[in-house]
Amino acid sequence: MPTYGARRIPFDWRGFITPGVKLLVLVCVGVFLAQTLLQILVSPDFEYHRFKQIFGLVPSAVIPGLRIWQPFTYIFLHGGVGHLLINMLWLWMFGRELELVWGKRRFLNYFFLCGVGAGLIEVLVKTIPMFFGKPPSDIPTIGASGAIFGILIANAILFPDRRIWLFPLPVNIPMRPYVAAMGAIEFFFTLGSGGDGIGHLCHLGGMLVGYVYLRRGSFLYNVRNTVTDWQHKRNRKRFEVYINKHRKEPPSRPDNWVN
Repeated sequence: MPTYGARRIPFDWRGFITPGVKLLVLVCVGVFLAQTLLQILVSPDFEYHRFKQIFGLVPSAVIPGLRIWQPFTYIFLHGGVGHLLINMLWLWMFGRELELVWGKRRFLNYFFLCGVGAGLIEVLVKTIPMFFGKPPSDIPTIGASGAIFGILIANAILFPDRRIWLFPLPVNIPMRPYVAAMGAIEFFFTLGSGGDGIGHLCHLGGMLVGYVYLRRGSFLYNVRNTVTDWQHKRNRKRFEVYINKHRKEPPSRPDNWVN
């Protein structure tokens, strides 16, 4: 605890983790605990064959099976303690800065936009075999990595010169080349289609959606600005209606008139 003269300044935990990041971490941890309890109490196979097949992102179930909730729910499922800890660490490291700049509401909207967008891209790509007479993939994709890679690209756009440590190496580099290198690695593994069980396509999808959303002049950028302008006009109209309605009403106390 730092001291300045005789005065002690307490550590502010509210600045350590922002409200939106804390909410996402609590939800992901809660869902992971539910997964673990089902695996222990029911059977080891139930957790995989039922829970992940129902709430994970399964391309063969989203379009043919109309399980339209899966692009939303897959974000909160994780495949193990290590998977959960890495994603939550990245969410805290890179998401906290965005929320401090944007605020809770916009940060959460962006998180879900990237996560759901990444999921839809994964579904669309993996259902292409249907046009060639082959069944789409029935392997579930889980995890918040698509949304977190969207957060990474936002950091590269908003804070390109901020330096980060390449833990555990004693090296630090600017944010923009770091995120570019991460994107290149994911692209390489996507082309390789290795059997490492990692949804590299989903990671790239999150980065793509985040870039298109934030890039000035893009379709999503224009849609975002159009919606924001509409909200401002709506709020301004409501305010004007309220003022006109109460303009001629006397105050509750006659001595409260202000000229």
